[in-house]
Amino acid sequence: MGPGDGTGAASGERLLRAELSETAEDLYDNAPCGYLSTTPDGHIVRINATLLRWLGYEHDEVVGRLRFADLLTVGGKMYHETHFAPLLLLQGSVHSVALEIRTADRRRLPVLVDAVVKNAPDDTPSLVRIMVVDAADRRAYEEELLRARRQADYERDRLQELATTLQRTLLPPALPGVPGLDIAAYYLSASMEEIGGDFYDLFPLAHDRWGFFLGDVCGKGPGAAVLTSLIRYTLRAAAVYDSDPVSVLTTLNTSLRQEHGASSTGWCTLIYGVLVPADPGFTLTLASGGHPPALALLRDGGVEAVDTMGGQPVGLLARPRFRATTRTLRPGDGLLLHTDGLTEARRPDGSMLDEDLPGLVAGLSPGRPQEVVDTLAEVLASLGSGLGDDAAVMVFTATDAMR
Repeated sequence: MGPGDGTGAASGERLLRAELSETAEDLYDNAPCGYLSTTPDGHIVRINATLLRWLGYEHDEVVGRLRFADLLTVGGKMYHETHFAPLLLLQGSVHSVALEIRTADRRRLPVLVDAVVKNAPDDTPSLVRIMVVDAADRRAYEEELLRARRQADYERDRLQELATTLQRTLLPPALPGVPGLDIAAYYLSASMEEIGGDFYDLFPLAHDRWGFFLGDVCGKGPGAAVLTSLIRYTLRAAAVYDSDPVSVLTTLNTSLRQEHGASSTGWCTLIYGVLVPADPGFTLTLASGGHPPALALLRDGGVEAVDTMGGQPVGLLARPRFRATTRTLRPGDGLLLHTDGLTEARRPDGSMLDEDLPGLVAGLSPGRPQEVVDTLAEVLASLGSGLGDDAAVMVFTATDAMR
């Protein structure tokens, strides 16, 4: 059938009939939103059928009897009198104001309200035209978003609490007192939501000897926590039966390889050491498994790296090489051990603390380990996003007399 078969004419006639039936009055009364008009003081002079249906009122119960504010809840009335009405008269319009209307059966109907002032020829307000949009679905959506947000906040808080609690179990609650030694330690987590893998400990061995270690496992999260726990207990157990720090690291390497095989995440870097009283001071033996070197804090104010370079990470290779060194810790001398979270932290200019760590601690008294730790903690706390990894620090100093 072609264009001349009458189909186009019939369609045009239907369109014309629809236009004629869509009167302005019908469009106003049955619009998909509510309309009403009020006097400048708020008395309702006109309202459409849509809004009357929402409210559950008859026309004569509203027009000439109620003010717009009478349709609002108590809170809405207060807002209308203190903000809505003054602002409307001041600037001539308000847009998308969230209010609640009280229906005839006392239900609350969330709405969004737009209003404009119509002026008389002498520019005085003569009428207020108000459009009311049903916002019940939007309110339900917003409440669901709020509920989901609160649930997410609750779950995040629980996760943070769990991570913090678990992190504490991986560190000693307090370092023991050692005769002739002052000790301080510090741990800063780069994330409240992830369990870090930095660890340290100091513990007694036989014959007045003391073992200590500080290290960093590969990765974060529950897997890192499990690995850290295994390392701590294996080191403590191996140290009891072997006085040689290199042998202790070898035992740990074997244990990690048995537990994790050739896994790319079942390894760590660490320094393990043994302190033996020498009167005065201590004999210090350190073995390194790929960890940043410790810093000797000399009693004359000097700072020097303890040469343990060349050691390889523990658990990564079947037959790793570990490097050990022995030195004397005289009264007044100190030792600073740290993880790479300290040296790799970045200042605002992009430089890493590794570049000036010796200078940071050179002016501090090595005889006050807590002062050294507090200074480093203050620096780390000031870096904000510059702290990309957890940082652990342990400092101890030989005192002038054995206690």
